[in-house]
Amino acid sequence: MPTSDGPPTVETIAARAGVSIASVSRVLNGHGARPNTVRRVEQAAAELGYVPNGVARSLKGGRTRQLTFAMPDVGNPAYVSMVRQIQAVTKPLGYRLLLHSTDAVAEDELDVVRSLADRTSDGLILCPIRVTDAHMEVLARAARPVVVIGSLPGTAAVDSVRADSVSGTVLAVRHLMECGRRRIAFINGPADTVPGRNRLIGYETALREAGAVPDPELIVTTDFGIEAGARAAHRLLDAHPGIDSVFCANDQLALGAAHAAHDRDLRIPEELAVVGMDDSELARAGHPALTSVDLGSAERGRIAAEMLVARLDGGRHEVRCETVAPRLSVRESTTGARTRTAAGVS
Repeated sequence: MPTSDGPPTVETIAARAGVSIASVSRVLNGHGARPNTVRRVEQAAAELGYVPNGVARSLKGGRTRQLTFAMPDVGNPAYVSMVRQIQAVTKPLGYRLLLHSTDAVAEDELDVVRSLADRTSDGLILCPIRVTDAHMEVLARAARPVVVIGSLPGTAAVDSVRADSVSGTVLAVRHLMECGRRRIAFINGPADTVPGRNRLIGYETALREAGAVPDPELIVTTDFGIEAGARAAHRLLDAHPGIDSVFCANDQLALGAAHAAHDRDLRIPEELAVVGMDDSELARAGHPALTSVDLGSAERGRIAAEMLVARLDGGRHEVRCETVAPRLSVRESTTGARTRTAAGVS
């Protein structure tokens, strides 16, 4: 137990163990000593209730063995997939992973990057859905290595891995047209986000390639969430009962749209085909199972973790930018058939 004079120090441990302060320091910092010295120091430390100060050690040694992953929504299955792969890469290397949900608030994301100067984390994987000039300024001055999962300007001196959601959306809309659908509605997330902008570009591109003119009345912008998807689908179906299909910007929106169809006794896919994006567990667990575009969430998480570890190891200096190609998983919500997968980049 600690003495009444305060917490144990290297001096008090040295006195209890009958060794030099230098010997205690070597043992406590893992630098080695004679077996008998190690035993005596460890015994004295235990008797005195010594607890290593991890923060102080990180300030001295420069490493905390902790990494941070900051994401917009800790409850989104796409980010859960990323977490699993990040841990699969970093945990065997002795790193702990700290999770932080930013709620897509830009200032919160900026604060996480700034906090790297506090040395509580060795590096950061950041997943923003909006990238502002302030983001670029803070990232350029980051005290520790940062990898971004998302799209950055071409001049950014930051490692990044991105999805190709434009091409993924084209795959989805083309599939609906190949299934004979002609009144294809679109439930998008916030239009001022990178995913929102790119999915809209893909939707309009696919329609124009097929000789169709995008109808703004068939596009609803809302939050990324199940309830938001249900509300948006009800609005579309109230205003445009002739809709025969709906593409949704993520699986949560698609699941909400499917709920709305069930509420209205619309058969999926006979009367309304539904396609999501992310190909998360929600898509596979839906009834019927949802056709969805896999944007490689797990692969992006793995690549980001490998990029960060490479930076921490100091073995690479050039900026790296990777793009993960989308894949379409076709399920019952569009064809009534069993799953098949198609790959493609537009």
